[in-house]
Amino acid sequence: MLLKQLFTSQTRVKLLTIFLLNDNEEFFIRELTRRLDEQINSVRRELDNLKRIGLLKSRMKNRRKFYVVNKAFPLLTELKSIIVKCTDQNEELTQAILKMGDIDFLLLSGHFIQKDSEIDLFAVGSIDPDELEVFLEKQVQSHRPLRFTILKREDFVYRLKCNDRFVKDILTDKSNLIAHNALQNML
Repeated sequence: MLLKQLFTSQTRVKLLTIFLLNDNEEFFIRELTRRLDEQINSVRRELDNLKRIGLLKSRMKNRRKFYVVNKAFPLLTELKSIIVKCTDQNEELTQAILKMGDIDFLLLSGHFIQKDSEIDLFAVGSIDPDELEVFLEKQVQSHRPLRFTILKREDFVYRLKCNDRFVKDILTDKSNLIAHNALQNML
């Protein structure tokens, strides 16, 4: 079973986290052992396992073996979503944002899931946009200003009924992370 092969060791979980949160980067073994604070033999063994099941690819460059995520791996989106959901950073951020207002729905995209997207955060409910902007500037390290959209519940319902392209695209993109959803019966 694939899941049994994926989550059998702490070293593998660390490797999955670093690769899936940085899926466009290449890493070599010694770099990984330093970043993960793990023994080289366990890192090498787990890299071989992840390569064998197809999640990673490798190539030689300057006499070093580099590993990178295989974008064609069939469960890549789902695994990435699991890893993103399990990272403490997004959970703490979500809880802090939920305390800032009456929020029915909160979706993380773009910066938060390491993906190019037209939006980083989408919220439904009542929250002060200026307060949210200041909070994000202080709490989230980003090379660019974060983009967010806040809709009142009525506006969101109206856009759902009108089959609004913006809302539809956000909701149907499986790589986006739904951090809070009190509107399950509407979606």
